[in-house]
Amino acid sequence: MESTISLKLKGKGKGSKGASSSDDKSKFQVVKEWSNWSLKKAKVATHYGFIPLIIIIGMNSDPKPHLFQLLSPV
Repeated sequence: MESTISLKLKGKGKGSKGASSSDDKSKFQVVKEWSNWSLKKAKVATHYGFIPLIIIIGMNSDPKPHLFQLLSPV
């Protein structure tokens, strides 16, 4: 009677890739998690940085408006 425990993952489906398909899935999962994290951070940075960016660009324009003129709707 053999009492060893196998830690290999058994993949569903056809083919003999076995471990390499699980490696591909784990790599894909890491890339997916990293891209989701980075897109969430970029969304927050864009959300809070867009209006200040427009004000800075407006302040550096040629006619040099005052801050009140940039913020007023007229």
